Amino acid sequence: MTAVPKIPKAMTIAGSDSGGGAGIQADLKTFSALGVYGSSTLTAITAQNTVGVTMVHEIPIDIIVAQIDAVLSDIGADAVKTGMLASSAIVETVAEEMERHQVSRLVVDPVMVAKSGDRLLREDAVEALRTRLIPLAAVVTPNIPEAEALTGLKIETDEDVRRAAEAIVQLGARAVVVKGGHREGPATDLFYDGARFQEFSAPRIDTVNTHGTGCTFASAVAAGLAKGLEVVESVELAKDYVTEAIRRSFPVGRGHGPLHHFYKWWGQ
Repeated sequence: MTAVPKIPKAMTIAGSDSGGGAGIQADLKTFSALGVYGSSTLTAITAQNTVGVTMVHEIPIDIIVAQIDAVLSDIGADAVKTGMLASSAIVETVAEEMERHQVSRLVVDPVMVAKSGDRLLREDAVEALRTRLIPLAAVVTPNIPEAEALTGLKIETDEDVRRAAEAIVQLGARAVVVKGGHREGPATDLFYDGARFQEFSAPRIDTVNTHGTGCTFASAVAAGLAKGLEVVESVELAKDYVTEAIRRSFPVGRGHGPLHHFYKWWGQ
C-alpha cells in the first residue's frame, strides 16, 4: 500500500473580514497558497470592506473554546496563528486553550488596529496579551505601533526597534519580528530570538493595496513552522511571499485593497 504523505496543518484563531482581505480569510488563503491545510476558530465577525469597519460582533467564549477543541481533538494543527482577539476575556481563553492543548508552534500577531484605523483590540486587553499570550509564543509579529503599545517605548530609530524587540522577548516570547512597514525607506523587518538580530529587507512598493499584510505575514510564518521549517526560515519565507503578494496586488474596492495571495496561479 502506498503511504499517504503527511499534510502540514495550521489553524488560525482570528476575526472574520467580510471584505475577504484580512482576518481568517487572508489566513486561510495564505495557508493554501503555501501548501498547508488550514482550519479556523472565529473570535469575531466584522462588517468590513476596503474603507473601514462598520460593526464588530464578538463570538461568545464557549463557542471559541468549542471551535478550538473541535479542531485540535480531531484534525490537529502543526502550528497555530492568532490574530484579532478583541477582549481580555478572549485573550485569556485562547491562552488557556493553547496551554491545555500544549501548542508549541504559536505565532501571535498582536492585532490592535485595522488598516482603516478602526480599533480591533480593547485597551484593557493589551495587558492580557502581554502577560498571558506572548509568553506562549514561538514568534510575535508586531508592527511599529503594536510594538510601542506592547513595550511602552517610542520607536523612531533603528536602535529603538532593537530595544523593543529585546523587550518583547523579555516578556517570554521565544522570538519576535518587528515589522518595518510604518517606517520610511525600505520595508525592513527585524528578527530577534534572544541571541541574535537579523534583518529582512525588501524595496518599498508604491501601492495602497496592503490590506491584510500583517495577517498574511503571520500566517505565512505559521505555514513555514507547520511544514517543519526553523523559525528564521519561516520568517524568510513569509517576507518573500508577502513582498511578492503586494507587488502583484490589484485594486479591489475604494480604499486599501488586499494582497494577491494566489499570484502564482492567476492574475498579474
